[in-house]
Order: sequence, then C-alpha cells, then structure tokens
Amino acid sequence: MDKYVTRSKIGYPSSSSTNPSTASTIAFKIQKKIFISDVDLASLEADPGIRKPIAEYNPNIRDDIRRYYILKKPCQPKDHKFPKTKFGKEMRQFFPNWFKDRKWLEYSITKDVAFCLCCYLFKNEYESRGNVVDAAFTKTGFRAWNKATERFRAHIGDVNSIHNKCFNKMLDLMDQSQSIRTSFDKKSKKEKSESQHRLSASVDVTRFLLKLGLSFRGHDESRSSSNRGIFLELLQWYGDINKDVGSIILEKAPKNEMMCSPSIQKDIVDSCAKETIKFILEDLDGDYFGILVDESKDISHKEQMALVLRYVNKEGEVIERCVGIVHVSDTSACSLKESIYSFLSDHSLSPSQIRGQGYDGASNMQGHLNGLKTLILDETPSAYYIHCFAHQLQLTLVALAKKDSNVDDFFFA
Repeated sequence: MDKYVTRSKIGYPSSSSTNPSTASTIAFKIQKKIFISDVDLASLEADPGIRKPIAEYNPNIRDDIRRYYILKKPCQPKDHKFPKTKFGKEMRQFFPNWFKDRKWLEYSITKDVAFCLCCYLFKNEYESRGNVVDAAFTKTGFRAWNKATERFRAHIGDVNSIHNKCFNKMLDLMDQSQSIRTSFDKKSKKEKSESQHRLSASVDVTRFLLKLGLSFRGHDESRSSSNRGIFLELLQWYGDINKDVGSIILEKAPKNEMMCSPSIQKDIVDSCAKETIKFILEDLDGDYFGILVDESKDISHKEQMALVLRYVNKEGEVIERCVGIVHVSDTSACSLKESIYSFLSDHSLSPSQIRGQGYDGASNMQGHLNGLKTLILDETPSAYYIHCFAHQLQLTLVALAKKDSNVDDFFFA
C-alpha cells in the first residue's frame, strides 16, 4: 500500500488538520486490544462497570478469569448508599433487596447501573454465533429502577434464554468433574486417538461444505431417512471410503461423542470463520481499508448487517472480503455504527484507518445529518463515501424495467 499512497503516521490524521484534543481522542479510540498471556487476578476490577470485556483476554486464560469472578461472587454492595434518580415525578434508586435470590445480579458503584455476572462471563460465546445478547445487562448497564422487577424477569426469560444458558455454563465451569479436560484426561490413548479422528472427520466435511457454500442440515436426519442432509450424508460417504474413519464415526461412535450434532457443527463453523478472518487480517497487515455495508432481514425477520473489507494487498491487488454478518437491534445509523465499531474493535482494527465507505442510498446510510456515512466521517474525515455501484445498478435496472417491459421481461421474468 505504501507505493500507492503517501502515508502520514499510521492511524492518525495529519497534525495540520487535527487539534490536540481531537488527536488525543482519536488516539484513545484506536488503541488496539492486547491479548495478555498472564494476569494478576488480584488486580482484576471488581466493579462491573469498569471491567475489561472477557473477549479482550487471551482465549487460553478466559476460564481462569471466569473462575476468579465466580469465586469472588457478584459485586453486591448491600450497604452502599444508592443515589436516587428521577423517573417522572418520583425519585427512585437501586433497592438492595433485589440481590436476594438473584445470584447473577451485580451493581456498579461508579456508574450506578446493574449488570448480569453470568452474561458478562459467557455472552461472547453466543454473540460470536449471531445471537442477540441483552446489552442493558452486559454492556451499557441497567438503570430503569422504576421497572426493575419486570425487567429482571424479562432478562431471565424462558429456560432456553441466553441468560439461562450463560448461568448453566457458569455452574458447569465450577464443576470440574464435568469439564471436558477432566473427561478427556481419563480416556485411554486409543480413545483419545479416536476422538481426534472423529473431530477431524467432522472438520473436513465442514470445510468442504463451507468452501462450496452448501447447506448443512436436512429436513429429516433420522437413521431411517433416505436423505439426512448434506453434512451427515457426506460424513457417511467419508466413512465408507475410509474404513478407519468409518469404524469410529456416526452410530459407531459413543452416543455422547459423535461430533456431528447441530451445536458441534456450529462450533466448527465458528472456528473456521475465526481462522478465515485471521487470514484476511494477516493479508490486510494493519493497513488502510474501506468498508462496504448493507443491512436486511434474515428468514426469521431479525435485522442483520453484512460487512465487507476492501483493501489493497501487498501485490497491489484490490481485495474485497466479507468478514461477517452481524445481527443488530435495529437499522438506525447509530446502531449500525456501534455494531461496525464493535466488530472492528473485536478484531483489533481501528476505525481511524477507514479510508472509504460504500453503502446504498437509504437515508440511514448516506444521510447528510445523521446517516451512517456522516457519523463515521465526523470521527474519521478520510473515510470518503461512495454510493455503492451495485446498488446504483439495481436502481437503474428497476427504473428501466418500469419504463420498458422488454427490460422487465429480460431481468425479472
């Protein structure tokens, strides 16, 4: 990239166009996350309002961090003098009796908000799979004391809610007899080898399906089905041509270790996605990039945002890579900006290195006052906006189709 642009200090605007206060703000925002391999547990923040997110810690030590916070127990300062906040005509405050029977509830003295311990500890595992996690109890904190009881109940949800899944993970983590490591260490050398081969077979099948963009699941995956879905059928075929694999997979594997359940498939896909993004970031090599963004609803009517990075690689080639599809609470400009910045931050990318934006012509995207384009330009003046050519072509085709029936028949019949 150096031979295509004249570079100022990487990640910072030139001093001639930025005042000291703005520069310090930008410098703070583009600080990259540093994964740490060793942590002084005693130095970890007890106040949930100022803790570092779990995702910022090295994956190898996250369970140690989680155990520390679980053993330390939730931050519940029952004797604190809780400040009052005005709601309508009444003054309300956090009520310490809310801690009773809510082992997950925490209170931040510094921010006067409530958090959920178990969701803080495990939310990143569900966010990485596209699940929408209750941000009020994990990121921003909850302060609507006039609606606290109802909101606590809504946060807990039903038995399959994200909160209950995180709570059960917290219980399982403290039960070492049920941990995967303990279970695996008890196996014989032969059993360990078979487990690794089973997992390798599932990973190989997953990589093949991902490369071709094929679906995994089948309508009827029972043993009596003639078509159990591509994943299971391909795994069966793999076992048929490789007898060593065929003798240890699917129905010939231990019932609790078949390595082919939907959740296992999702975990493998998630791991492949992380490795793919890692390769893309290595190719980007910390250089400038542009972003291409579009939003739509998926089949379950959840709002989602597709994010593509556009950059010039070391060979001078223009590369476009889709790096993620993120579920968002809504498609407002502020919500999209927050999701983009969060995604970039999770992958140690700085918003100040954005040198281009490409969206459709919707007002929430290119609006001059509060559009996504404007919000990003306010913080990164070099992030020039260009109306997405694909969307321009689409608008042109739609306009022509309305004027000429032959065009309509050719493209849309």
